Amino acid sequence: MTSASVPAAPQATSKDARGFHATVLTLYPEMFPGHLGLSLAGRALERGDAVIDPVNIRDFATGKHRNVDDTPAGGGAGMVLRADVLARAIDAVSPEDDTRPRLLMSPRGAPLTQSRVRELASGPGAVIVCGRFEGVDQRVIETRNLEEVSIGDYVLSGGEPAALTLLDAVIRVLPGVMGNAQSGTHESFETGLLEHPHYTRPQSFEGREIPQVLTSGNHQAIEAWRQAQSRALTRERRPELLEDDQLEK
Repeated sequence: MTSASVPAAPQATSKDARGFHATVLTLYPEMFPGHLGLSLAGRALERGDAVIDPVNIRDFATGKHRNVDDTPAGGGAGMVLRADVLARAIDAVSPEDDTRPRLLMSPRGAPLTQSRVRELASGPGAVIVCGRFEGVDQRVIETRNLEEVSIGDYVLSGGEPAALTLLDAVIRVLPGVMGNAQSGTHESFETGLLEHPHYTRPQSFEGREIPQVLTSGNHQAIEAWRQAQSRALTRERRPELLEDDQLEK
């Protein structure tokens, strides 16, 4: 590559017709698939239920030093990811006819919810931008319609761990990934409540018994107990989830 050239648009890895195709723009492509190469997600990747293509943002930088960042306008600490470099990367992997949403992992984004995870899983995939430094030039966020997504009220060293978390949440709910379909529907946030407590053998553990209702064989009573436990835990730990709950009112 010459000092003034940029790479041609890379050919995206062909995905299975069933699959969820994620293109991840990052300065550290070696971080992917990371833990997603193991367990249920790893098997999903092997089958082609999902495809993860990491693309190095630095490949789209120009100049002798291939800089991807610069000092913030107006001064201040840190560096900012350049709009021109990131825009070239996005345009290369996501042409105009690409229907996948463009996500930017950002602590100032909208909180990731289970309903948004389900929406993403039902679509063709996503283009995921992993920010670094102090952030991303606002102009590329606006001109490339990046949807800012947060996984929590804290700051990470970069967007890669957040992207891995989002992909983990999405891949596990893809059709066929979990052996028991109910595993994905009887969990925290799927019904707007936190999940009820779980128990298994042994029957007695350090003087604590499994609640009797769970071994009664009365499935109606078991379901009622689980619902009551979910509601009580949600009321105690995440009361804001119940603000619009008519039954709670």
